[in-house]
Amino acid sequence: MYAIVDIETTGGHASANGITEIAICIHNGKKVIERYSTLVNPRREIPIYISALTGITNDMVQNAPPFEDVAHDIYHLLNNKTFVAHNVNFDYSFVRYHLAAAGYELQCNKLCTVRLGRKIMPGLPSYSLGKLCRHLGIENESRHRAAGDAEATSILFSMLLAKDNGNHIPLALKQNSKEQVLPANLPKKDVEALPPSPGVYYFHDQKGKVIYVGKAKNLKKRVCSHFTGNNPGVQRQEFLRNIHNITFQTCGTELVAFVLEAVEIKRLWPKYNRSLKRFEHAYSLYAFEDQRGYLRLAVDKHRKMTGAIYSCNTLFEGRSILMQLIDTFKLCPKLCFIQNNTSGCAGVNVGSCACEGHESVDDYNQRVNLAIDELNKALPTFAIRDAGRNDEEHSCLLIEKGKFYGMGYISHYFNADSLDQLKNHLTPYPGNDYIRNMVDNYAVKFPDRKMVFAG
Repeated sequence: MYAIVDIETTGGHASANGITEIAICIHNGKKVIERYSTLVNPRREIPIYISALTGITNDMVQNAPPFEDVAHDIYHLLNNKTFVAHNVNFDYSFVRYHLAAAGYELQCNKLCTVRLGRKIMPGLPSYSLGKLCRHLGIENESRHRAAGDAEATSILFSMLLAKDNGNHIPLALKQNSKEQVLPANLPKKDVEALPPSPGVYYFHDQKGKVIYVGKAKNLKKRVCSHFTGNNPGVQRQEFLRNIHNITFQTCGTELVAFVLEAVEIKRLWPKYNRSLKRFEHAYSLYAFEDQRGYLRLAVDKHRKMTGAIYSCNTLFEGRSILMQLIDTFKLCPKLCFIQNNTSGCAGVNVGSCACEGHESVDDYNQRVNLAIDELNKALPTFAIRDAGRNDEEHSCLLIEKGKFYGMGYISHYFNADSLDQLKNHLTPYPGNDYIRNMVDNYAVKFPDRKMVFAG
């Protein structure tokens, strides 16, 4: 027995919206044997644009029963039946959420007539209910009303049952079939193509644009985890509706997948990614020449394309490094913007400091350049050599002078005699502290996979 359901609501997600109308057609596999329909008082205002779409106004639902008053009847109509709807996860999430609020726990199999339509009637220009009805000659005089759409979906479902020569409906209802949890517009073959290996996956919208990037230790398992449960939140429901395709890149290790995800989020700026988007170097150490010709060091907010000597995520870290350079190379605190008082320099060369003009530009600048050179030498240069995507290669990530340079895959038989030789086999990528810290922490955890290069 099938329960074909359509609802009208005050908005797009169950947790903050109500049902304004529900219709249920009980189908025995051959025809509709029972119909149920009622307006519902959502106990909140119906937005004007929703009323314009459905024709349901606040006045119409004012005296209608609230959902909890009809929940008993709805639950018993749906219980022990297969829940069928056009884009089933939307209707199911609403009905299940509001039944739970009324004290009823709905658990039943689901069928999506969007997914079934794509399988049983492939090649149609659109699988929206309205366009399917026009293409198949199904009359619907009450479009965007629950009873009209439920009746049209029932006729469509009867057609799908009659044309299902490939047994797609029985296969979808099998105990181990996970297809009905997939987003309505996502082909099952995209999920089946995912390997159980580390990598990065991309969700695409209807136009092919990447809307989400994720990393995984096991691509298939991680992607499928997005579609489990029935979270009624607005972001999840909108997110699932917009997934039309999945592509992926396999990676040799989870570390490579983590790094590639961070790089791709910054490159593609996907709509539904939140984390990593805003991660930037917060501060940097800069060197510049003042009007008198003295080289000056300063820690300031990071600016792209400005030739920073060193980048970090906290002002404290930047100032600590600068203080070490001042102490080691006898630099002037005033010229490094560490000391602001104007009464006199508190540096190590009191009485003959550069800020007072007592030290020549050439002598002072020579020490500043020595400080910069020493900082560059102190920054580590190393590579992480680890598992590859197959038995013929290794993955390799390179940190050069404390900054992430890039990564790639090298042959088992390749021996890097020099840093330049290795870099020729890697792809450069933009880095940040997040990536650098990941690689640094990995090197500490697995020192046997670290190759150190001389500064």
